[in-house]
Amino acid sequence: MSTSGPGIAELSTPALRNLHDPSVTIEEYLYWAKITRQEQKSLLTTKHPVKKLLSFGKGDAAPSTITGTDPNGDGHSKQAPGAVTNEKLGDLETSANNRSAVVTDAEWLQASRAARTATWGSIFYLITTDVLGPYSVPWALSQMGYGPGIVLYTIFGALAGYTGWQIWQMFLQLDSDQYPLKTFGDIAFRTYGQIVRHLMNVLQAIQLIFNVGVIIIMNGQGLYQINNNICYIVCCVIWTLCGFLLGQVRTLQRYGWIANFAVWLNVVVMILTMVVVTHTHPNYEAASNSNGVDVGPPAPPVMTTAGPPSTVKFSGQIVGLMQAVYSYGGAMLYCEFMSEMRKPFDFWKALVVAETFIYVVYLFFGIYVYSYQGQYSINPAQQGMFPQAALTAGNIIAFITALIAAALYGNIGIKVMYQNIFQELLGLPELTTRAGKLLWVGIVPVYWGIAFILAAAIPQFSALSGLVAALCILQFTYTFPPLLMLGVQIQYDAIRPDQGEGFNPATGQTVRHDHGMKRWVRGFFARRWYVKAWNAVFFLGAVVTCVLGTYSSVKSMVDAYASGSSTAFSCAGPV
Repeated sequence: MSTSGPGIAELSTPALRNLHDPSVTIEEYLYWAKITRQEQKSLLTTKHPVKKLLSFGKGDAAPSTITGTDPNGDGHSKQAPGAVTNEKLGDLETSANNRSAVVTDAEWLQASRAARTATWGSIFYLITTDVLGPYSVPWALSQMGYGPGIVLYTIFGALAGYTGWQIWQMFLQLDSDQYPLKTFGDIAFRTYGQIVRHLMNVLQAIQLIFNVGVIIIMNGQGLYQINNNICYIVCCVIWTLCGFLLGQVRTLQRYGWIANFAVWLNVVVMILTMVVVTHTHPNYEAASNSNGVDVGPPAPPVMTTAGPPSTVKFSGQIVGLMQAVYSYGGAMLYCEFMSEMRKPFDFWKALVVAETFIYVVYLFFGIYVYSYQGQYSINPAQQGMFPQAALTAGNIIAFITALIAAALYGNIGIKVMYQNIFQELLGLPELTTRAGKLLWVGIVPVYWGIAFILAAAIPQFSALSGLVAALCILQFTYTFPPLLMLGVQIQYDAIRPDQGEGFNPATGQTVRHDHGMKRWVRGFFARRWYVKAWNAVFFLGAVVTCVLGTYSSVKSMVDAYASGSSTAFSCAGPV
């Protein structure tokens, strides 16, 4: 029995194939991905990776090559004559959607490779900029105590590294120059179909827009601390307007050096915060307004606990746990990052270095600040500094890093929304075309405006970040990767090459001898069933955590409303 798809043999060029054609089988994706990985192994490796990692240069871009342009066989391929640029890539992708233009295989492959320019060094900074957020850790420890806090941050950090590895493995198995894998939703489509892809894309768009909103509110709080003569809502609107401008950058490659800069500014803020809390008392006013703790007079002494504090309810402890989830969130952007890498196989280097750096920074910073500020720790931590001069300095530097991160979220969020709604469903032009660029200019302010309105309605910053973590971040970092890995493993192990199953590029057909549940059950038990069982248990555990986190965050918001906490739609700020 064979399953016919629009394989290469049936169409004159890859450019005429629909990249989300449901008749393309996973066997075909696996076949072309294997060929692409083999070709990428022949690409030159970046020299002096440590120097590259520490540099601020832009030199990540490298000419993409077409197989066969290395007549000397020395491994130094040359850029093909008439190499296709990113602008041409947009034209080709538009042609692929319209199935109207005649494009050669060589042009399509060169265009696909032209979009892959980033090295693992630049991806390290993008991951770190996306994930690194240590400023919530002291507050999370104040809700959970040293023991549970350290243990849970360690567990969630290890699991975040594991799911990042899963996403990397699935990308290598399913991405190819013929069928580029660009988003998290593309993995879902190639594993479970169109409906699951749309659900994940919608959830990804929701998470990214809330991430932008969270940063707008955080920066609004910081600006209000610097000058409370400015209405709190005006402080938030100012950062929304800044996002309008920075959001005009369209390509991730241009964010490389900006992200590099943001990482080191984050380090500066952390050092400043630790130095200040060592020599001064906590910011009692901010702690009272943000957390509702008793500040006297006289102010109770700083208290730390080994276990959960008796004054914190169970729902508050879960919200603290959600800060760990929020802190490690970022996995949903890994596909976008890898899709722009020259050699996606090197992604593991960026992942290991970034996750290790992030984990060490989280625990060191969190334990240090919590030890000095105890129950007075607030979220974000740098807004709990005293005196005013230090608070102002920390907020100003944090403004820059947070705005860069928000611009990164907005960049990906707009692309996900545009490509999956406006372009695919409404037929609007590719973003690399002139018309697409003009539309981008208009969409950016609308996107940032919506992010502000959604986030501004929630009165407590920790409840807002906890809700985003439970509803969205937890899914992409902990729930979806094992579920998708389970589907990929089952379908891969269900293929029986010894019985003639698999994709035949000569005919464009996939041969299968059975279908449906029988094939899925056979694939589950065909090889290493215990790994698949672990992924299933992991998925169910993440779902339970999602339910607990959502309930606790909503309860915290209800309590905040009941206590009269202000929202961003007011002149009085929450800190």
